Amino acid sequence: MIDIRLAREDPEAVKTALARRGIDPAEVEALLRADAESRRLVGERDEGRARVKELSRQVGEARKAGESDRAAGLSTESRALGESLAALDTQAEAAQGDVRERLLWLPNLPDDEAPEGAAPEDNVEVRRWPAEPRVYAGHQRVPHWEVGAALGILDMERGAKLSGSMFPLFRGTGARLLRALTAFALDRHSDAFEEIRPPTIVRTETMVSTGHLPKFEEEAYHLERDDLWAIPTAEVPLTSMNRGEILDEADLPLRLTAATACFRREAGAAGRDTRGLLRVHEFDKVELFAYATRDQAPAVHADMVARVEALLQALDLEYRVLDLCTGDLGSSSARTFDLEVYAPGCDMWLEVSSVSWFRDYQARRANIRYRPEGGAPLFVDTLNGSALAWARIWAALVETYRRADGSLELPEVLAPYLGNRSVKPA
Repeated sequence: MIDIRLAREDPEAVKTALARRGIDPAEVEALLRADAESRRLVGERDEGRARVKELSRQVGEARKAGESDRAAGLSTESRALGESLAALDTQAEAAQGDVRERLLWLPNLPDDEAPEGAAPEDNVEVRRWPAEPRVYAGHQRVPHWEVGAALGILDMERGAKLSGSMFPLFRGTGARLLRALTAFALDRHSDAFEEIRPPTIVRTETMVSTGHLPKFEEEAYHLERDDLWAIPTAEVPLTSMNRGEILDEADLPLRLTAATACFRREAGAAGRDTRGLLRVHEFDKVELFAYATRDQAPAVHADMVARVEALLQALDLEYRVLDLCTGDLGSSSARTFDLEVYAPGCDMWLEVSSVSWFRDYQARRANIRYRPEGGAPLFVDTLNGSALAWARIWAALVETYRRADGSLELPEVLAPYLGNRSVKPA
């Protein structure tokens, strides 16, 4: 969440920043009114508590002095004030809850360098690799769902029979390819990132910490009986690993990586790009995550982008890097670079990674701080990025590496994880 003190001290700056994201300044004004009312009620409650404490002290003195009538009068006043404080305390807690709820719904302030824009078409293309567009042969222009079905490595029909539409089932080398990609990526990140295998089912406060709740409740899978949530990304548990803790500055940046299944309802996506693996409810992904100081964060962000690009280049997939405009930023993000691969069979650019810098937005929600040498604790910055999300990478690989005879010849870099490089048609 944003810093309420910043909203109090420089409301116009906050209004201007959020307006870049399409947020009505009236929402900031409503937050400030709620904050003022909350502070008024808390102040009155605290003054009342102090008065009750003082009256108790005076009652004790009066009784010691034998002033029973005065003690009785003070006791009556204290009881009456205590009764009124109960109602005031309820009001103060409700007002504080209102402020927190408003803060939870407000998005992050965009970074000054995030490009202006209102929609995806306003995103800025930073670069492509390779610089010159590739020319693809006709046998590469077959969509992956047809290639996968022909080779017996992707079975969308049986996936739907088991779980419903948009739940893929991979078979044989198709399943092994997912495993190979995961091992390949984790090995590439092991030089600097500690591997974690977190739970994929988490508590509500874990989802709140990243900003996935309350705003995106409809896009998540909720196990109502236990009030637990299936994670949409490993970012969720990794962010909360140190929730409520104070880290040592010497340990920062703290870099983590995790391979997990991810679950998303993709609300509103029905009928839009739902063939094959373009949009699925469950997919495997390797995530990069870091806690950092504000000074460290830009370099950590750049390193994550570079790692994603290195993976795509090693897989020899054509890709582009987009600097997301303010209107297309994720709610929690201050700056995001999306990486999209080109899938020749679909003739589409497919997003396979979002590398985001959240500043201290998530850390405030999760109360994660670090102690600088000789100073008071400060909130960390959090960063994360997919490296990579495999469903669409799988699709791009199957289309790009299809040979004229219908078989696949996958990238050499995956050979140690696959045992062989070709899949022959049935």
